[in-house]
Amino acid sequence: MTTLSPTPRSTLRRHKERARTDRADLYAVLDAALVCHFGVVVDGAPLVIPTGFGRDGDTLYLHGSTGAASLRAATEAAVCVTVTVLDGVVYSRSVFNHSMNYRSAMVYGTARAVTGEPEKRHGLRVLVEHMAPGAWDYARQPTAKELAKTAVLAVDLAEASVKIRSGPPSDDEHDIALDERWAGVLPLQSGWGAPQPDPSLQSRREPPEHVVRRVAG
Repeated sequence: MTTLSPTPRSTLRRHKERARTDRADLYAVLDAALVCHFGVVVDGAPLVIPTGFGRDGDTLYLHGSTGAASLRAATEAAVCVTVTVLDGVVYSRSVFNHSMNYRSAMVYGTARAVTGEPEKRHGLRVLVEHMAPGAWDYARQPTAKELAKTAVLAVDLAEASVKIRSGPPSDDEHDIALDERWAGVLPLQSGWGAPQPDPSLQSRREPPEHVVRRVAG
């Protein structure tokens, strides 16, 4: 399936021109973001949690403590996962038309608790490798006790929407004609700084290759 299948929930109603229907756009937005917002209803009230995640094909993996009320409530329940990548602030001639350039995705689905150890380890590997590529094989592997304390949820990407805004301001013709004020885009860029070693390191060990490689871009 190469295109997104719209549903009543995933169909954009505002700024439909910003919608993307290619599934590759969904993958690109998810892969570019490091933090998602995970929404679930707990005790009758909505709860939205920022958390790490990882994608493997059409499956999104999330994790947390087995003692977390949000993860217990999300098991076999309807959830919503969103990500946003901010690319810049759009300065317009009018306050009304100020905006942001962004890439965003919204995923609806039913969270499935991952219980089997093979998939649980796989889901955690996907999460770690999305957050810190190369770290899974470098760091110590989870113990049985650590796995027991960790809940992993899987959410299918069957129902999702993608919304992207790019380009210059969308000012009114009247404001453009007056040409009285500056307008444009202030791009936002992010980058990695120099690795900061843990003060408790007992040797002058250099950062591993997967960390250095990431800093170098």
